[in-house]
Amino acid sequence: MRIHIGTDHAGFELKNTLKDHWTRAGHDVVDHGCYEYDPADDYPEFCFACAEGVIADPGSLGIVLGGSGNGEQIAANKVDGVRAALVWSVETAVLARQHNDANVAGFGVRQHSADDALTILDAFIAESFSGDERHGNRIGQVRRYERAHRGLHDGA
Repeated sequence: MRIHIGTDHAGFELKNTLKDHWTRAGHDVVDHGCYEYDPADDYPEFCFACAEGVIADPGSLGIVLGGSGNGEQIAANKVDGVRAALVWSVETAVLARQHNDANVAGFGVRQHSADDALTILDAFIAESFSGDERHGNRIGQVRRYERAHRGLHDGA
């Protein structure tokens, strides 16, 4: 599995832990930054790059890390075709994949220990979309809305 990952300073240390963990597990990890600890950096550019990497690489997944994971998930969702879900437990990680076919997980590093992060994000990576018709229909409704309303809202 190819895993794209992006973070700002808040997730820098965990990002490196995850990269090592997943590389040892046989995954191909693509690092979209940040590449050094800078407490003044901003998460959007790293999250956009990670999300764009996922879209350009069908079948891959993405992880965006930040203090809470909220802003990172919001930023990733601005990339067309991304379904980023904020995950904070094994259950939310599994359901994000099973029911929403989420292709990016937003994760708050200040909310969990490194061990919990590995457990939760491993669950996200390991799970697949259920393929259940009702979930597919819902995803289709969201996608159709996005296409029909692209460019109509300024995001303010």
